[in-house]
Amino acid sequence: MDRLSSTAILPEAFQGTRDDITQQMGIVWEQIRTPVVVPLLRLSVFLCLVMSVMLFVEKVYMAVVIVLVKLFRWRPETRYKCEPMGDDAELGNAGYPMVLIQIPMYNEKEVYQLSIGAACGLSWPSDRIIIQVLDDSTDPAIKELVQIECQRWASKGVNIKYEIRDNRNGYKAGALKEGMKHSYVKHCDYVAIFDADFQPEPDFLWRTIPFLEHNPRIGLVQGRWKFVNSNDCLMTRMQEMSLDYHFTVEQEVGSSTYAFFGFNGTAGVWRINALNEAGGWKDRTTVEDMDLAVRASLKGWKFIFLGDLRVKSELPSTLTAYRYQQHRWSCGPANLFRKMVLEIAKNKKVTLWTKVHVIYSFFFVRKIVAHIVTFIFYCVVIPATVLVPEVQVPKWGLVYIPSIITLLNAVGTPRSLHLLVFWILFENVMSLHRTKATFIGLLEAGRVNEWVVTEKLGDGMKTKAGAKAAKIPRIRIGERLHLLELLTGAYLVFCGCYDLAFGKNYYYLYLFFQAVAFFIVGFGYVGTFVPHP
Repeated sequence: MDRLSSTAILPEAFQGTRDDITQQMGIVWEQIRTPVVVPLLRLSVFLCLVMSVMLFVEKVYMAVVIVLVKLFRWRPETRYKCEPMGDDAELGNAGYPMVLIQIPMYNEKEVYQLSIGAACGLSWPSDRIIIQVLDDSTDPAIKELVQIECQRWASKGVNIKYEIRDNRNGYKAGALKEGMKHSYVKHCDYVAIFDADFQPEPDFLWRTIPFLEHNPRIGLVQGRWKFVNSNDCLMTRMQEMSLDYHFTVEQEVGSSTYAFFGFNGTAGVWRINALNEAGGWKDRTTVEDMDLAVRASLKGWKFIFLGDLRVKSELPSTLTAYRYQQHRWSCGPANLFRKMVLEIAKNKKVTLWTKVHVIYSFFFVRKIVAHIVTFIFYCVVIPATVLVPEVQVPKWGLVYIPSIITLLNAVGTPRSLHLLVFWILFENVMSLHRTKATFIGLLEAGRVNEWVVTEKLGDGMKTKAGAKAAKIPRIRIGERLHLLELLTGAYLVFCGCYDLAFGKNYYYLYLFFQAVAFFIVGFGYVGTFVPHP
């Protein structure tokens, strides 16, 4: 009987203990809320609003420049001399500059034939072009396939070189640097670079080289990327929206105003003298292309972006590949900013306005502030104001500025305007990953030099994928959970439930939808989540 009585008392004891803990937590919260939490949250709101205004001004400025460029037709053809190159009766082919084509690759089984074939198909005098395949593959079978492909083109009379190294030091930068050391490169005037999934059109050189030939201070001519798999799934459509804005706005503005922008690492032609004067390739960050571009600009070289010159390429079609790519693209610029900000400020060869553009606009606002404010403000601070109603976010910072920024970002891909809500949710999720990578770059933490080659599938995989589409489910659970995304999703759900029950802000719909997006990414792959609408 005594045992039964003590058993009945246990649940009541546990309930009492739980109530005591809850009561104590409530007391602690009330004690720290007014003197600590409220001031800190108000400071956070203020800092986030300042960053939002900085980003807003930058976006509006670029939009105004683009309107002026379109209105007054400030095309590269009207601002620079670019007469078509013709045959010289006396010199013959010797009148054409010598061009080196570099194709760095690493275990690119699915795409090596596409890139090599496209490079060998470039229209240019055959004795004035060298194709250089820089194969860092670690798979012997893939190495053999690439070598056989090079031999096949060589048997057709193409001047193609198959180059390998005994290590992968410096990754892509190391391969490109090693490729420039070969004796035959000394005779080359320009070098065009194409990643393994890029397929230039045959007239690529005819449309780029004239700018370099007729304008001795032009160091780089950059083409635009065209995505062959943008319609594969919802994730690739959203990537297309972000990258289209980068090319149609950011690169165009940089080219039209300061003749400076970040080299995209591929689909561009460098003047070899400019490359050498800038110090060549360096592997100190994961953005060797941007590093080279900044150093070349500090030497006074100018860049041209050709928005109508499109080169076929492939977008990452799995979340894992996309995450690795975004880590590299976010961590690298932040780390490069840390390494070069003083060098840029002290440089005497460029104007003050160019320094301000590179340090403030190019690096600080676009590469650091944009990532941090997107995650901290929209996924942490705004939800926190639900729990602390004393802190309010003004409507202009909560609605007007974000709406205008979002619409300006969407102009690059008008066909995807109906996906704008999905894009916002997805970008907010990825901002967590980018913010983490940005701080790793700024602090030079553990993964600062992590380089994972982006997985590519190639056109050949489309037939296979199409044949198996009926058998493969469109939703797949990931190989591992992403804890930060799951924790952020749980935090948003908690804030949404609190707002629904006690709050007056009516943010709960946004919080719930954003939480779902975080959970989707946190629990698995979103690469094949759903075919595009």
